[in-house]
Amino acid sequence: MASDHHHHRHDTVAHHHDADEHLGDLLDLDAEVMQEHLSEATAWIDQHAARPVRQIIDLGCGTGAGTFALLRRFPDAEVTAVDASPDMLRRLLDKAHRLDMADRVHTVHADLDATWPDTGPADLAWASGSLHHLGDPDRVLAHVRAILRPAGLLAAVELSGFPYFLPADTDDGRLEQRWHAAADAERAERLPHIGDDWPARFARAGFTPRSERTFAIALTAPLPPAAPRYAEATLRRIRSGLAVRRLGTEDAQRLDALLDETNPQGVRRRTDLSVRSERLAWLVERT
Repeated sequence: MASDHHHHRHDTVAHHHDADEHLGDLLDLDAEVMQEHLSEATAWIDQHAARPVRQIIDLGCGTGAGTFALLRRFPDAEVTAVDASPDMLRRLLDKAHRLDMADRVHTVHADLDATWPDTGPADLAWASGSLHHLGDPDRVLAHVRAILRPAGLLAAVELSGFPYFLPADTDDGRLEQRWHAAADAERAERLPHIGDDWPARFARAGFTPRSERTFAIALTAPLPPAAPRYAEATLRRIRSGLAVRRLGTEDAQRLDALLDETNPQGVRRRTDLSVRSERLAWLVERT
C-alpha cells in the first residue's frame, strides 16, 4: 500500500517539480514491487466491505497504487483521488488513460490540512501512508467520517519505516540498520504523528473497529524485475534526507558507494537483495 514508501510513504506533498518527479518514480516502483501485497490488502477490505462499493476516496493518492488496486478489486466502483501535488495527479491520470480506467477516476487537487475538498459521499476511504503527514489528523478523520455512508469503511495503512534490502547478517545489513535508525530519527522530527495511537484517534472520530492486520512483506529471489531499481531509489531517498552529521562520515561514504552506478558492487547490480517491510493496517466503520 502505497503511500509514504513509504512509503515509507512516500510523501505525497513535494515542494518542487524535481522532488515530485523523483518521489513519483519511487511510488511507481513501490507499486510494481508490492503488487501482490496490494492485492492481498484489497482482498482483505473486500471481505469486510458492505455492498455495494461504488464510490471510493483515496486520500493522499500519490501516483495511484491504491487507486488502481481498488479499481481492480471493485469493478463497479469509481475513485476520487486526492493529493496536494499536481504532478502526482497528472501521473495518476496518465496511468489511468494507459490502463483504460480514466472514466472511473476523478482527481482532486487539495491540501487536506487546509480546506476539505468537495468529494461527495463515499462507501470506502483509503489512506495509505498519508495520515502521519497531517497536521491535524483528528480534524481530517472527522471529515472522513462525515463523507462516508452508513457502514462505510476507512482503510488506513501506516508503514513501520523504509523497506530493508541488504542481507541482515552482513556488514552491509548492519549498516542498513544504522541508516534506517538515522532516517527514522529525521522523520520523527519532521512528522510528529509517526507512530501515533491510530485506533484511539479512530475511536475519537466516531469509528468502530472492524479488523486490524500487520502485513509482513518478505520478498526473496526471484524478485520482481523492478526490485533492484526500487532498492536504489529507496536508499537514494534515505541518503538525500540525511545530513552527514546524523549519518556519520563512514556510513555516508559506504552508502554513496552502494549508490554509485559505476560500482560493480552497487545496489542495483547485487544478486543478494531481498525486500523486507512491515505495514500496519486498520479497517474501521462509520456506524
